[in-house]
Amino acid sequence: MTQRSLGMSVAFAAMLMAGTALAQEKVVHVYNWSDYIDESILADFTKETGIKVVYDVFDSNELVETKLLAGNSGYDVVVPTAPFLARQIQAGVFQKLDKSKIPNLSNMWPEVSERLAKYDPGNEYAVNYMWGTTGIGYNVDKVKAALGDVKIDSWDILFKPENAEKLKSCGINILDASDETFAIAMNYIGKDPDSKEAADLEAGGEVYKAIRPSVKTFNSSAYIDELANGDTCITIGWSGDILQAKTRAEEAKNGVTVDYVIPKEGTYMWFDNLAIPADAKNVDEAHAFINYLMKPEVIAKASDYVQYANGNLASQALMDEAVSKNPAVYPDEATMKKLFTISPYGPREQRVLNRVWTQIKTGS
Repeated sequence: MTQRSLGMSVAFAAMLMAGTALAQEKVVHVYNWSDYIDESILADFTKETGIKVVYDVFDSNELVETKLLAGNSGYDVVVPTAPFLARQIQAGVFQKLDKSKIPNLSNMWPEVSERLAKYDPGNEYAVNYMWGTTGIGYNVDKVKAALGDVKIDSWDILFKPENAEKLKSCGINILDASDETFAIAMNYIGKDPDSKEAADLEAGGEVYKAIRPSVKTFNSSAYIDELANGDTCITIGWSGDILQAKTRAEEAKNGVTVDYVIPKEGTYMWFDNLAIPADAKNVDEAHAFINYLMKPEVIAKASDYVQYANGNLASQALMDEAVSKNPAVYPDEATMKKLFTISPYGPREQRVLNRVWTQIKTGS
């Protein structure tokens, strides 16, 4: 009897240990943009929930889309930009959110949710993480040295070939994000920024072809440090990225002064969103992660770190006023009216876009 009891006790202990191991193995695999979260948030989430975060980063929507469409990406939460989100929803890439598991959706900003509904009707598949604008980031002193004492408030500063030629020696970068850069160029020349006509896309491409000899790089992540270090003097960039470059330069005390402007002609307003792939393996953990991020104090901390606006209205009162009151982050009403969005490209239009963009980048 004693031997049998001992055997049962050992078996029971093994079962308890196995159960404990399983509990410790709760995990969520997250795929997000680079430089896009205060990493202490991930540690705090694990501390509060016991769910480990495996966190990978990317720097282009195309890379995410390729992985998602191939299936078995291994991710539980991904962060696509709105036009890609819409196309991926149509392709069946994502699963509908179980909103009963995300009670913090009560904190969302109705205006942002309504704009996002253009891509995700009924906000069934995604929750806004951050939003912002695509404008001009520049090294104040180097641009002044190249162009003189001119006001930096127009896309002319980059898109006029004579200006680009003067800026060539100090370094021009263009975002490697063809969907929005083409929309900006089409808007600049007076066309519908959401046009999918091949002729309009070609016309947008001509804007970049005209300045291509003066462009140093096309990238969407390295440009932050390059601008902060003074290796690039002007870029088309995302608002928060430019403000991060500004902060890094100030912290480094390297003599570089960075600024950001939304050009007077208007620009693209984008939305990056949290979504759960249809084949996610840790669905409950994914919902828990999204719900945690939507705590006002948590997403406020994220916005303070990345210097982007977010879709959580309740968070604004908790943010650093240097961010929440900054018109480069939260534009005023007049500027908001000049911001445009774009719908997804179909396969035919995407082929045109890819062909022209490749020609521009390669200089062919």
